[in-house]
Amino acid sequence: MSKPNQKEAEEELKRGAENVTKEDFQKVLNKKKEIEDKFKSNGPLGRFISDLKILFALVKDYIDGNYREIPWYSIASVVAALLYVLSPIDLIPDFIPGIGYLDDALVVAACLSFVEQDLHQYAEWKKVHA
Repeated sequence: MSKPNQKEAEEELKRGAENVTKEDFQKVLNKKKEIEDKFKSNGPLGRFISDLKILFALVKDYIDGNYREIPWYSIASVVAALLYVLSPIDLIPDFIPGIGYLDDALVVAACLSFVEQDLHQYAEWKKVHA
């Protein structure tokens, strides 16, 4: 099993985003604690813990109808990345010690890179509407 690369992570994110449904948004929020626990572990996802907070806030504001100034593909990418982290079976199964979350981190990084501008706009909106 080889380590995944950025291109594979981007392809996985794209595939996931294309298949996101409205029900997936609620699934992400319902599994928030489980997803947070994976980020809080001392693995490669830990560096994204502060990003996770804004991603969850964005999904919640989107579901609640408070914030819709984001393209569908961007919000779908956020949901897809969080669902990817939730899935124990992916490019590298999560149960493999030391590297199980490496692919998850790469998918999250690809997502953050893709939606960076959208996240900045959301953060500015959030400051005004907090």
